[in-house]
Amino acid sequence: MQQPAGPLSGVSPRIGDGRFHTRDGLSLPLRCWKPVHDGPRAVVLALHGFNDYANAFETAGRHLAERGHAVYAYDQRGFGASPHAGLWAGTGPMVRDLGDAVAELRRLHPGVPLFLLGDSMGGAVVMTAAAGPEAPKADGLILVAPAVWGRSTMPLLYRTALFLTSRTVPWLRLSGRGLNIMPSDNIEMLRALGRDPLIIKETRVDTLLGLVDLMDEALASASRLPVPALLLYGEKDEVIPKNAVESVVDRLPRDGGQRRVALYPDGYHMLLRDLKAEVALDDIASWIAAPDAPLPSGADRRSIRSR
Repeated sequence: MQQPAGPLSGVSPRIGDGRFHTRDGLSLPLRCWKPVHDGPRAVVLALHGFNDYANAFETAGRHLAERGHAVYAYDQRGFGASPHAGLWAGTGPMVRDLGDAVAELRRLHPGVPLFLLGDSMGGAVVMTAAAGPEAPKADGLILVAPAVWGRSTMPLLYRTALFLTSRTVPWLRLSGRGLNIMPSDNIEMLRALGRDPLIIKETRVDTLLGLVDLMDEALASASRLPVPALLLYGEKDEVIPKNAVESVVDRLPRDGGQRRVALYPDGYHMLLRDLKAEVALDDIASWIAAPDAPLPSGADRRSIRSR
């Protein structure tokens, strides 16, 4: 089941009053972190991961704002406090929302460089949008553990199970309990997520199918990314397999060093909320200021390939 479109059509997308108002009349909660004293050196539009919401960027938003950047993040359709939470919205509407939000931020901050930061599923949306026919006008992409575990890198057993369940019990909700996956070493943060009512704890099978479709598109888009990109990945990521990220790295265009890959040996999937999140966040801030310069942590000198 896919969630319905908003109640209106042909309205102008707008950011204001702590909301992102979409072109079809939905009102999506929006958070913003801004520098205290001066105007922003850069604007960062951040998209959260699967079953998460804009609050995912609390630490990152404050960190980047302290370094002179404005960070905006909205609850994507179907997540957080957005309408129809728990139902997949479809790749098309999510990509259009991103493009509309970029255009609105360009209007609100004329002449200021704008970067797209996508975390996990958000990274897949950013990649798909940036390689599409109506790519948003961004000055760079920041892909944090992008969700690119498409069918071509997924075990046959998983593909078969998804195919069968999506056609027989698409309404079935799965919790993920018992998988023994550790998404972060920040245990206090994980416990807080467990208590947060806006974090989706059980996922419909048809929503998982939509996510896999999105990951397929993101993986296919890697060779067409048109702007400078920074990809960050934790060596202890147990959510997005390393072979899937390697497939993306292999496909990235290699023109003049405009594609940078950073590997963090102590990083987990929730890289920007790990106990050592500041390391990756300092790298992001440095890259925004100077995309051609080496990263402070040296994470871009590590090879993603296993030795």
